[in-house]
Amino acid sequence: MLERVNEGEYASDELLTRAAALESRDAGLASQLVFGTLRYQSQLDFLVEHFGGRAPGQLEGPVLIALRLGIFQLRYLDRVPTHAAVHETVELVKHQTRAASGLANAILRKVTRDPLRWPGKSIELSCPRWLLRKWTSQFGAEAADGIARAALVEPEAYVRVRPGEALPTDAALEPTDVPGCYRVADNPPAGFRFQDISSQAIVPLLQLAPGQTFLDLCAAPGNKTVQALETPLRAVAGDISERRLRDVPDVCPRVVLDAARPLPFRMKFDRVFIDAPCSGTGTLARNPEIKWRVQARNLETQQHRQVQILERGIEALAPGGLLLYATCSLEAEENGDVVRGVLSRLAVNRADKLKPPPAVELVGEHWRLPGRDKGDGFYAAVIKSGNSGE
Repeated sequence: MLERVNEGEYASDELLTRAAALESRDAGLASQLVFGTLRYQSQLDFLVEHFGGRAPGQLEGPVLIALRLGIFQLRYLDRVPTHAAVHETVELVKHQTRAASGLANAILRKVTRDPLRWPGKSIELSCPRWLLRKWTSQFGAEAADGIARAALVEPEAYVRVRPGEALPTDAALEPTDVPGCYRVADNPPAGFRFQDISSQAIVPLLQLAPGQTFLDLCAAPGNKTVQALETPLRAVAGDISERRLRDVPDVCPRVVLDAARPLPFRMKFDRVFIDAPCSGTGTLARNPEIKWRVQARNLETQQHRQVQILERGIEALAPGGLLLYATCSLEAEENGDVVRGVLSRLAVNRADKLKPPPAVELVGEHWRLPGRDKGDGFYAAVIKSGNSGE
């Protein structure tokens, strides 16, 4: 699984398919090994060099991955016996390249749990230096430290309980400050949709009311669509992927569309929701591979598409309506820069027209930061369209 992730797959997808046939205990260990190795990758690479005298770049990819996995068990887990961690890791290396098995055995037998002085914050927090610098500049040093530390911890599980729905009797659920959101304290309940608390905290910003028309432009997999429809709405759910759109429950019309292109609707909507595609840097606790993949240039590539989607969403917004632009990214390039850039251009274009469309304005911005707030990191901007003639 770690090799597949290294080739570009996502750990959660790999676990869903490859661990499905395992008994729950083994599946849980597989999850702990995969996610733990990815979360602590910088520390593990430092430990490979510290105990082995070999820089990670000097080792073949599969050998380095196996050593990360073995050292993670030896340094960070309590229930895996030392001899088992060493033996199984050496066997993995043998399977890849027998010539490296002696080296792997020698390195692993030197590994101890003695405290070490990490050579820098980036290694200590197992986070790319450039991301730490960005977060420090944007949120301050304390918040940046909290974001990185939160990414090293297994995220808590939350479920959505619809209004009037009975709480399960066979699960321990704790209420949160987000109505309808419950933390799973023990024994995950069957039949409930798992949805992070930050994700559940976003939809109420739309101020939904019965009878409104509602457009969800990037709807898959549908958790927020279903949450929005707890209020009786005339809703449409759209997404670019037909496969992923099938995951959206059949609770409203579903339309395959590219939200960055002109939309196939004549009507205007009272509420428009854009859960924009993004880098996902707010979800590093559940998707740790992202921090080793994302690059600054990726943010610029995403921004172009995000701008297009926001422009199409504003075009679909009825006078007096609200649009919610949200991402699970912590990066300004995907959030405030997109919103302010689009609104500035629209203001200029509106001033040049004899019969301009209703003005739109930013009426609120909201951040949820890992380490400060529960759950994933999220950004949300609420945009209001003026009434006709304003």
